[in-house]
Amino acid sequence: MQHITEILGTILPVVLMLLIGVLARRTSLLSREGIGALKSVVVNITLPAVMLNAFATMTYSAKNIIITLMMFLVCLAAWFLGRFFSKGSRFIPFLTTGFEAGMLGYSLFMLLYGSERISEFAAIDLGQVLFVFTLYKIFLGLDGNEKPKASQLISEMIHSPTIIAILIGVLLGATGLYRLMEPGGLSGLLDACTDFVSAPTGAVILLTIGYDLSFEHIPWKLVLKTLAARVLIMLALRLAAGGIVSAIGMGAELNGALNIMFILPPPYVLPVFADDESQRNFVSSALSMMTVVTIFCFIILTAVLR
Repeated sequence: MQHITEILGTILPVVLMLLIGVLARRTSLLSREGIGALKSVVVNITLPAVMLNAFATMTYSAKNIIITLMMFLVCLAAWFLGRFFSKGSRFIPFLTTGFEAGMLGYSLFMLLYGSERISEFAAIDLGQVLFVFTLYKIFLGLDGNEKPKASQLISEMIHSPTIIAILIGVLLGATGLYRLMEPGGLSGLLDACTDFVSAPTGAVILLTIGYDLSFEHIPWKLVLKTLAARVLIMLALRLAAGGIVSAIGMGAELNGALNIMFILPPPYVLPVFADDESQRNFVSSALSMMTVVTIFCFIILTAVLR
């Protein structure tokens, strides 16, 4: 009975917040503008606090450089493989690569493994963040009508609160400043601040995801084809990534983070780049279905690991 209670203690908060989000939309409890404001708070305030703490407490070594490069190449490989399934929409390769770690991954990881292990997920996340903010956006521009400029991409990166938080966290962690702050209790003060600011992140993110879940007017054939392509690609690349982390002696430490990362949907920002209404509908529908699959896989992981 205690085992079942532990499983439900992880799963029910996720399902509850998703349902609250769905009800908030159907009952007009929250407006679209209100949800946009909540997302802005998460992206610009609470999530950067999570990132800063995660990267400040991460262990930095040559192995971490290998992990970062590995995840960058994993994303590149997933995009390349997705092009073999791209008949029907130019966005299919972008739906088979990238991970919504910020708006979903960190929350699910902390629910299952605890916030004290968040640096493990950060180690896996860094490479895919670099991919999304560089090649992912470049490829989107090359496939579309507007060609991205290097200056524009750099400007987006340096003005992004998430990237700024990652850079500060890396600076504190990689230089050893965070450890030097421990004897005087300064690192504890930093942890207290980031923990307080980041506390509502998971609940707010799941609420907004539930609000956005929509299964109306779905082009089922194309969506299911894209979903199947992503699942197959992620399964193959998860096996490859698992082999690499095991080969460098980090399998026991990072397999949990890899499990969460590889069940995540692609970046939620993608519909913004859709060319027309039909493409936006397809991309949004695909993201909704992939999010449902993510939650389903998370429930299975919880049942197996708890």
